[in-house]
Parts: sequence; structure tokens; C-alpha cells
Amino acid sequence: MRNDHQITTPHTDMRECQRLLYHGSRSFHIASRFLPPKLRESACGLYAFCRIADDLVDLGEDPKQALAELHRRLDLIYAGTPQNHSVDRVLSQIVTDHRLPRGLLDALLEGFDWDTAERCYETVDDLCDYGARVAGTVGVMMAILMGVKDHATLARAADLGVAMQLTNICRDVGEDARAGRLYLPRQLLRDYGIDPDAFMANPSPGPKLTAVLQHLLGEADRRYQQADSGIEKLPKTCRPGIRAARRLYAEIGHKLAAGGYDPITTRAIVTRRRKVGIVAGLFRGSEQLSDDLFAPCARENQFLLAAVPHTEEWQRPTQPRRFSPSASWMLDLFIVLGQRDQITTERQSTDHGGRLCAHRRVAVRGALKADTREGLSITT
Repeated sequence: MRNDHQITTPHTDMRECQRLLYHGSRSFHIASRFLPPKLRESACGLYAFCRIADDLVDLGEDPKQALAELHRRLDLIYAGTPQNHSVDRVLSQIVTDHRLPRGLLDALLEGFDWDTAERCYETVDDLCDYGARVAGTVGVMMAILMGVKDHATLARAADLGVAMQLTNICRDVGEDARAGRLYLPRQLLRDYGIDPDAFMANPSPGPKLTAVLQHLLGEADRRYQQADSGIEKLPKTCRPGIRAARRLYAEIGHKLAAGGYDPITTRAIVTRRRKVGIVAGLFRGSEQLSDDLFAPCARENQFLLAAVPHTEEWQRPTQPRRFSPSASWMLDLFIVLGQRDQITTERQSTDHGGRLCAHRRVAVRGALKADTREGLSITT
């Protein structure tokens, strides 16, 4: 949360979102560099909200209270009166610019709620229901930020999100087990001869766990392949970034296989060198694409498409604004000057000595120096 007297502008808000992205997901950060600037900023803002929401629920003392607070923050965001937080202000602009359906963010929070309830997943279908909420939602929202309106392409975007979540679950089996969490479908474990409770008491790699992971990664690969046809329907300038994200996440599964399917004692990590190779591959040749664009929407994702309107207004193109100083420096300038005037007025009315308290002076100087570096030359 920002200090009440810290000067903020749309650009400083976006810088905070970029910081969250950089430290939260290096793979997504790399992929985002291949997106057009307007989309990169919107994607960054969306990721930042997802990141802080996940942290509030997962790391807070009272997850239920955190979820209630997040729903309240969404109420304010969709009312156009966001809470005084950088991420909320950015998301509020994204919602306005892209007409982002509220139901998708509510579905994301429902997935977080399932985590707080420590829900177990009996079947692969049950696990995909979870994946649709915590990752399929993000795929659909990202496609909407790109201006995609048709349900066929949105269905493939949801497939990509679920595929990524299945990959993450396979990679994190050991870490989750040590934290007392089991995302692997219990019936699938039993099908391959593993007692779920015994596994949680003593998680260990082996041929049986290998078979379980191969099954889930096969499900992920099928969805990755279906998603490829949807990627080709995205705007041309958006395709490299999404291809990069798809390949980087799929590579996690490949690393897991190369390591003998042992997520218990090791963690599958895509090295920086390999990431560079994957990104370089985006510019070499063309991919063999599937013809799955019009395949039926997966059962678990149908409720996501139901949240997307069919109205004529929804179909109209969107024109997102920029947060960067190159497009909004004049607006930022007026905001900074207005906030300086407000602080000065407050100083005169509350500080009889006519001096601004030290921490406020530092905040003002710091903001002005930052704005000067970004091309907002302000003299006092």
C-alpha cells in the first residue's frame, strides 16, 4: 500500500506492476517483452492483480477475510472508484478500456477459495475444473486484452491456461506435498497403484509416479496443441509473445521428463540459456499447426465463455490507453503538480512553522526526480 502522501501517476502505478511481474514470473516477464507496448502494459497490470490476490490469500493470516477484501476491491474497481493502490488503479483502467467481464475475475477468486478450503481433486476432470478457474481465466482475459471477441479463439486461450496449470502442478508435486497439499487426482493415483494418503505421508519418485505425471503432461500437451490454432488467430503483433509463453511453459514438462519424472527431490528449471534458445526459435521457420480451432470448448471452460457477452457493444474494437510517459506525460505532469499543490495547502494549514515534515519532503523529491528521469522536467 502506498503512503497517503506519496505522489503517484499512471506511469508510477505501471512501474509498480512491472516490478511485481519481474519478481513474480521470469518466464512471463520474458514472454511479455514480445508483446506490443499497449498490450504489454495491460497484461502486466492484469498479472499484478492476480499476483497480489494470490499472495493475500496464500500468505495472509485469514484467507477468507482476504477473499472478502478482494471482492470488495473488485466492486470498487468496476465502479470506477478503485482503492488507493497502484495495482487497483491500473486494473480499473484496464477494465474500462477493454470491457473486461467481471465474471472472469470472480472465477479466478473462486479458484483461490478452493485453495483455502484445501479441496482435493478426485478425477482429472475435477483438477481441470480448478485449472479453468486459476489459469483458464487468465488465458481468456489475456485474449480479450488483445481484442479477441470470438468464442472459438477464446476457447483455445482457455485451453492454453489449463495446460500451463497442469504443467505447474506436475512440476510442484514435491513442494506441494511438503506443504501438505495434494493436487494430483486421487483416483488417478490409485489407478497407477499409489495410495494418496501413503504418498502424502512419504512422497517419493518412482515408476508409478512417473506414469501419473506422464498422464497429466499428456493432457497438458493435448491442450497446448489445441491452443496453437488459437494463437494463429491472434493479432500478428501478439503472436510472438504468446508463442514464447506457450513454449517456455511446455519446456518445463520436457525438463521434468528429462530429469526422470522426479519432482520430489529436484525441481524442473528451464535454464536461461535454454530460454534464449526457445525465444530465438520463434524467428526460425513455421510450426506444424493443428486444425483444432473449432474443436468443442472443453467442458471445464464453458462457464468462462458464458461470462463473455455477445452484445453489439462488446463486439466493437477497444482502444486501450498507454501508461508510459511517452503517451501520457502531460497528464502525469498535471497530476504531479496537483498533488504538490495539495501537499503545500495541507502544509500551510497544519504546519504552523511552514515546513513540510521530513518524510513528505523526501516523497515529493523522490517523485519529482523520478519524473525528471522519465522526461517530466518540473521546476520548483
